[in-house]
Amino acid sequence: MHIISFLSRWIARITALTLVTAPAWALQPPVGEVILTISGKIGETNRDNVAVFDLEMLQKLPQQTFVTKTPWDKKPAKFTGPLLRDVLSAVKSSGKTLTALALNDYKTTIPAEDANLFDVIVAHKIDDMAISVRTKGPLFIIYPFDSKPELKASKYYGRSAWQLKSIKVE
Repeated sequence: MHIISFLSRWIARITALTLVTAPAWALQPPVGEVILTISGKIGETNRDNVAVFDLEMLQKLPQQTFVTKTPWDKKPAKFTGPLLRDVLSAVKSSGKTLTALALNDYKTTIPAEDANLFDVIVAHKIDDMAISVRTKGPLFIIYPFDSKPELKASKYYGRSAWQLKSIKVE
């Protein structure tokens, strides 16, 4: 009887400690300057009911790189950053629509399914260089236009957003 009682108390304490301790996958608070804010239908936040990211947090996510031609530049460019789907997964996004807002107040609507259908990235580098605000940064939602013929269309060009500052998940 004493062993069962002891084991019950021990299991209860371990369970209580597990519930109090933040899970390893929890979104950590930013240390540096916030460059991306995600709000709306998200299950993981780290500041006032929103999820905020500094550059280091985005760089800790798995990084992807692709080269693609865009309608805005004469030659193909190399883009590097986390997949949009990984960023959305980090905040436990549950919406169907993303509204991306840029520093210059450009706004575009992106179906959330695009993040799963295509390897859309939140680029923080172009041609291996950090993207300054002056050169479309610090972040740029970009589609891999050259990867599929259907992506070479104005609807996908319009869903790209440079100088990205926030995403609202609806």
